[in-house]
Amino acid sequence: MSCKCFSCSRLFTQKQEKSKNKNNDYPWDVYSLKDLVRATNNFHNDNKIGEGGFGSVYWGRTSEGIEIAVKRLKAMSPKAEMEFAVEVEILGRVRHNNLLGLRGFYAGEDERLIVYDYMPNHSLLTHLHGKLASDGLLDWQKRINVAIGAAEGIEYLHIECNPHIIHRDIKASNILLDSDFNAKVADFGFAKLIPEGVTHLTTRVKGTLGYLAPEYAMWGKVSESCDVYSFGILLLEIVSGRKPLEKLPGGIKRDIVQWAMPHINRGDFDHIADPRLRGKFDRTQLKHVIIIALKCTDTNHENRPSMFEVVDWLQGGRIGSSRRKSIIKSSSSSKVLKDSDEETIEVESTSIVSEEEGFDTEIFTPATTDNRSRRKNSKSTISNC
Repeated sequence: MSCKCFSCSRLFTQKQEKSKNKNNDYPWDVYSLKDLVRATNNFHNDNKIGEGGFGSVYWGRTSEGIEIAVKRLKAMSPKAEMEFAVEVEILGRVRHNNLLGLRGFYAGEDERLIVYDYMPNHSLLTHLHGKLASDGLLDWQKRINVAIGAAEGIEYLHIECNPHIIHRDIKASNILLDSDFNAKVADFGFAKLIPEGVTHLTTRVKGTLGYLAPEYAMWGKVSESCDVYSFGILLLEIVSGRKPLEKLPGGIKRDIVQWAMPHINRGDFDHIADPRLRGKFDRTQLKHVIIIALKCTDTNHENRPSMFEVVDWLQGGRIGSSRRKSIIKSSSSSKVLKDSDEETIEVESTSIVSEEEGFDTEIFTPATTDNRSRRKNSKSTISNC
């Protein structure tokens, strides 16, 4: 399936004269403000189910009885307008079981609202670190299924969409869970479209600390392998239940890979497993997933696997080979494209906007020299799996 682009200007100039009109040009509904005010009880605080740098998300019920989630942008600005347009464009054109579905939107005056399918099991973040973390609803098999589903959604963006899509903000809070705990990759406000034959873009850094690939955090070079890196961090987070970045005494920051490496070098994979699992996990599968995560988080982006390979390995394929017939088309020529819409990041720049609570805005370099040496020493462990 191709993900076709459209002009954002057309999006915002549509007339919204009727309540919830079906747009014949695009596969979504155009809601009226009155519809969404009624559905969310006037955006009542009791209906709020999420909040971030963009604004708030509210639960609602339409007049037809359909449960929806409504993202309401906090304030209008050129940046917010662009992220709104990007998300509506991409979500409106992609169709995959592991991508959050777009039901419609409202764009008028000083309000920008996006309407999604409601996910009753909230986000992966909620179950790993939030209010549902102590309930133990995510057993081992559910975690593996979530990992595979999220990987398949990202694989679809990287391979089947044309132009390809880089998400740029893969993290636990952007993996939503439906009633059966199926993973839905969400929040495409930072996504970039990659034309055929282009290897990477040079752009301003956006994303969340702890998940950023080194080459992206330091030089603004974004490619599909940046999503692979973020997914590797997410994999470790899923199996360990630990946050991707933690503060140690003295203000030192340590990422989840640095925490895991000493245990991996000792062959103590069980120590990495989330204690809340109480030992109820497949030890062979645990080791397999951790090795995949290490492959994904290689500090050299050229050594990282594709999401195509990652999906195959998570489904039981042997690491380093692929059982699935490749559908990746090789390009006769590769290009590097400098993003025309955003300023190229300067190497001297040392700050970004963090969207996760508790994270400083200082850039944390995920791989230190000591960490790279530890990974080098663990190659024998990786090659034997």
